[in-house]
Amino acid sequence: MQQVVLFARGVREEFNKITWPTRAEAIRLSVIVIVISLAVGALVGGLDFVFTNFVNALIKK
Repeated sequence: MQQVVLFARGVREEFNKITWPTRAEAIRLSVIVIVISLAVGALVGGLDFVFTNFVNALIKK
């Protein structure tokens, strides 16, 4: 039981060391993640479109 108490104290100490982002930082970082995700999705979708058309052109010949 003492090990559980020591573990809980350690968790609390580590939890107090966390520096949480401000609301503005969290929103800014979330927007960055969304924009990058959309850009990567558009890139992958565009490459998929190009390669699909390329393969279809090869198959039809």
